[in-house]
Amino acid sequence: MKNIAIIGGGIAGLAAGCALAESGHRVTLFERKPYLGGRASSYEHPGTGEIVDNCQHVLLGCCTNLIDFYHRIGSDRDVQWFDTLTFITPDGRSSQLKPSNLPAPSHSTPAFLRAHFLSSVDKLAISRGLAAMMREPLADDGESFLDWLHRHRQTERAIRRFWEPVLVSALNEDLERCSVRYASLVFRDSFLKSARAGTMGVPAVPLTELYSKAQTYIEQHGGEVRLRTGVASLQSDNGEVRLALNTGESLTFDSAVIAVPWHAAAKLVPELAPQLNQIESSPITGIHLWFDRKITDLPHAVLLDRNIQWMFHKSVLQPQRGEQGSYVELVVSSSKKLVDMPRQEIIDLAVVELAEFFPIVRQAKLQKATVVKELHATYSVLPGSDALRPKQRTHDPRVVLAGDWTETGWPATMEGAVRSGYLAAAVIAEREFVVPDLPASGLMRMFA
Repeated sequence: MKNIAIIGGGIAGLAAGCALAESGHRVTLFERKPYLGGRASSYEHPGTGEIVDNCQHVLLGCCTNLIDFYHRIGSDRDVQWFDTLTFITPDGRSSQLKPSNLPAPSHSTPAFLRAHFLSSVDKLAISRGLAAMMREPLADDGESFLDWLHRHRQTERAIRRFWEPVLVSALNEDLERCSVRYASLVFRDSFLKSARAGTMGVPAVPLTELYSKAQTYIEQHGGEVRLRTGVASLQSDNGEVRLALNTGESLTFDSAVIAVPWHAAAKLVPELAPQLNQIESSPITGIHLWFDRKITDLPHAVLLDRNIQWMFHKSVLQPQRGEQGSYVELVVSSSKKLVDMPRQEIIDLAVVELAEFFPIVRQAKLQKATVVKELHATYSVLPGSDALRPKQRTHDPRVVLAGDWTETGWPATMEGAVRSGYLAAAVIAEREFVVPDLPASGLMRMFA
């Protein structure tokens, strides 16, 4: 049994810690914040007194390792699954994309053909683009996905109302800055592979509550989780890893998993700094609004042609909150235009735009509101960015890396974070933890 330090209590660190604890190793996890989850966390907002997520997070049926992690810690019961996506235009008209009984990749075709927010010319162009992705995820040859779309004769409306809403939300980056490889992976593994792959899971509890069960899991397997405890420095010599903590303590371990954001990892492993400091990031903004009345029965919706992109109706998704009106979180991914905008201007903009989709908002009273900006929410999936993503192993066999920014084969997602944690654990435990991808179904099995 090894004595293992996990530095960072985000999803990657928790996944690594749980896997290693299950394997019989003694795990001590250090998290500088007073709660777990990292960028997928929640806290009591001082201005509203409400528990808010730092940003809405969702998963898809193709996220096999994240689902495995939830099952391992017992959080799988705290996720609601939906097989329908509602797209709404600013005139309030809605279209629903949902699977039928047709085999993949045609399972969503009937709903797609009925969708009013795209013309027949748009749909033909989209079908042509999807067909080009069916065999395997495309290679990253330096071309941006927007250039790829133009080269495949996509209409401007198809780009604006189909490709962009899905990808900007999934990859948190503008299309002109997206790698073709990861853009095609999103569509192939979720839209095309099978009906199950495209189902969307939304947490039914605040995010920290979802991930706090990982602490219980680690402790039940003989480990320890230390909150409000940061690691100031790391040294590895004489067959051990020594951590200097912000509490003034100095502790030694057999191995350490560094599971912090890349800019923090660069300080702990200086030889990687020249590489990691080249990684760029992209922001996400969450706008939380509380109204005095119900503004819709929908649990969530894609909002088209405006700054706000997604609406998550927390009063419906988390009924245990007991709100009498509507609490909604609006999400703006790749929110570079909002970073320097004052809080009240963002709230005013969001309320005006939301009223276009749900006119009752004009009669509703906004009781309270807040804005949460995650400035470095994800690394940017730029063309060629994979060259900057390190593997789990470092030059020191006792020090390994975890994080969605490491080399996982996935973009910056919760699935990528869990995969990285499992890969890091595998280096130490010398056994595999990553579970297989979701198998293709229907006609897509010919392209697997």
